[in-house]
Amino acid sequence: MYIGIDLGTSGVKTILMNDAGQILATTSSALEVSIPKPLWSEQDPLHWWSATESCLDQLKQQQDLSTVTAIGIAGQMHGATLLDAQDNILRPAILWNDGRSEAQCQEIEATVKESKAITGNLVMPGFTAPKLLWVKQNEPTIFDKIAKVLLPKDYLRLKLSGDYASDMSDSAGTSWLDVGKRAWSTAMLEATGLSVAQMPDLYEGSEITGYLLPKLAERWGMGKVALVAGGGDNAAGAVGVGIVQPGQAMLSLGTSGVYFAVSEGYRSNPESAVHSFCHALPNSWHLMSVTLSAASCLQWFANNSGQKDVGELFAEVQQQTQLDDAGTPYFLPYLTGERTPHNNPNASASFFGLTSGTTRAQMSQSVVQGVSMALADGMDALHAAGMQPDDISLIGGGARSPYWRQLLADTLGMPVSYREGGEVGPALGAARLAQLAMNPQTAIADICPIPTLVEAHQPNAALKDYYAERRAKFRAIYSQLESLF
Repeated sequence: MYIGIDLGTSGVKTILMNDAGQILATTSSALEVSIPKPLWSEQDPLHWWSATESCLDQLKQQQDLSTVTAIGIAGQMHGATLLDAQDNILRPAILWNDGRSEAQCQEIEATVKESKAITGNLVMPGFTAPKLLWVKQNEPTIFDKIAKVLLPKDYLRLKLSGDYASDMSDSAGTSWLDVGKRAWSTAMLEATGLSVAQMPDLYEGSEITGYLLPKLAERWGMGKVALVAGGGDNAAGAVGVGIVQPGQAMLSLGTSGVYFAVSEGYRSNPESAVHSFCHALPNSWHLMSVTLSAASCLQWFANNSGQKDVGELFAEVQQQTQLDDAGTPYFLPYLTGERTPHNNPNASASFFGLTSGTTRAQMSQSVVQGVSMALADGMDALHAAGMQPDDISLIGGGARSPYWRQLLADTLGMPVSYREGGEVGPALGAARLAQLAMNPQTAIADICPIPTLVEAHQPNAALKDYYAERRAKFRAIYSQLESLF
């Protein structure tokens, strides 16, 4: 059997999977985000570890784990976990949706003129490198003590096996990796005052990085268990739903919204804030657009409008609004800034077009529409890099809503497919990467098949003009407000 661990922003999830790809058990433990100042977003790495321990303790209570042979790890990308020489945590981890380091991004690109060619990306506030330059400039005492910088999931690896290691897909999101060469870039590291010695060793996502510490193996009733490199949450999520071949694409509806397409070799479109990263599989790359606030916008509005939860929000929209309601206001979903295509950490959310007759249901509808249109903007930027898939697989918690799935097909003007296992997400991909590591002679497609289709959604031709007009106005509103952010 194989265990997949997914360290998300809002919680840790683990799954237990057998050789046939069946999920035998799942556990989860919640996490909270700290926002001590505007644009800041932090978590305590020790909370990640205690949540992981809780999940694995629960897993042991549900199943006999004695036949587990490997553990794969997936997780939120870009976070900066700073450790001293004794592996003590030097400060709270700075997360992927932290926007404090805009000035440092500009400084790095000015220092390394060829940064876009090396990394395939703009240097963005969400990435790890500018966070470290911010620490160097604002917390020099802490910076001087740094012995290792680890991505969030790789801190869990350290606690599980004692190894400093990472995979290519997660490391590609640091702005320190030469994405084409799949190696650390000395020039990019030196621009932030760091060296290769302070980085973890690099592995492909399906390679073994170490073994579970004996005391933990005994605690959870396991034998000798390999720790497998795994992947960043999006690459692992793609592996979980069989997005492993060039031309395949998926849309992940989680806290953020991510459009992910496997590319034919290494290619990039950094000027439109499209991400070009290594995939979690050897000799494979992908393009990605990121909408920083997706399902989190729905949760935010539900919390602040007196709705019980997002499920109630969807129910109210379906019961009390029309799909082509001209009275629905517009919503810019930039609660935590935006990446693709705007690369604007200072962008903020807003409603436009409210009247005395606007209902809560119409506002809810505008939130779902606004997120969908922001996702469509990012997808257009990715397609401009030369990728145009025939179908898009949906994963993530938000994909459980049939209403939202159909709205996305209508907004995007493209078919979307909801498949079995899509709600499990990166944890399934992590488990499959663990299985690949233990079965290197087995074809990737055999271990990572495209899951069974649950429901296909085709664009509603009758709504094409409605959404085209609303998307044009949505972009115009952002353009008019951009100078005010």
